[in-house]
Amino acid sequence: MDNSLATLYLALFLVLLCFAGWFVFRQVLRTRKNELTISRLETKFKKDVGTVEEYFELGSIYLQKKLFVQAVTQLKKALKAAESEIGTLPSEDSADISDNTPIIEPLAPLYNALGYAYFGQEQFDLAIRHYKEALKCKSDYLVAMNNLAHAYERKKLMRQALETYDEVLSQDPKNDTAKRRSRSLRKQVAVSG
Repeated sequence: MDNSLATLYLALFLVLLCFAGWFVFRQVLRTRKNELTISRLETKFKKDVGTVEEYFELGSIYLQKKLFVQAVTQLKKALKAAESEIGTLPSEDSADISDNTPIIEPLAPLYNALGYAYFGQEQFDLAIRHYKEALKCKSDYLVAMNNLAHAYERKKLMRQALETYDEVLSQDPKNDTAKRRSRSLRKQVAVSG
């Protein structure tokens, strides 16, 4: 009986060890891939100008590593490269751009990433501005809407945050983040109002 119990414990330990080893191995591979990409892109940028996609890729990796200042730098370079590819980007005042213009729509993730980088630096006004730019590029971009609402929350603009979460829920009633935060904000607004 003792021998079978020891065997069971050993087998269980080996299974857990294999799972832990697998997760560590995956993380090492992911980190190595990111570091190689950073090295490759930085070397390229020293010699040549990058594309929108390359700057965005490097900025995204910096965001994953929570290097927000470096991410902002790369994402701004991506916007500048997009401006040279597309022509002049729409200004905040331009009314002649319709929602979801095919040329402008791919810029939405770029503006959202810039907003996220500013949010990470607790520069909420800049984050809000870039999230709104993302929504100008693609009006039904729910990730940017959730991020915008979160930035409003951090800025203590609870009514705007609640309205934004409600807009997310009107487009995606199953959005868990918006449901949870909306419920919480309703309580706060009811208490303060």
